[in-house]
Amino acid sequence: MSRQQLLDRIWGYDYDPGSNVVDVYVGHLRRKLGNNLIETVRGVGYRLRPDARVKKSRSDRLK
Repeated sequence: MSRQQLLDRIWGYDYDPGSNVVDVYVGHLRRKLGNNLIETVRGVGYRLRPDARVKKSRSDRLK
């Protein structure tokens, strides 16, 4: 998805070229889910890698 699509669908606002809100939230998701799940497609946006695995949380690992 492009940054424009994410801004429109999630936050509902027009694209502001100076805004980094998408980058910030993608960074949060990468820390929570693991760096290998969300792939940056240069010049386009982001995509989920179909072969990637979600990082287990600490509580899941302790079970």
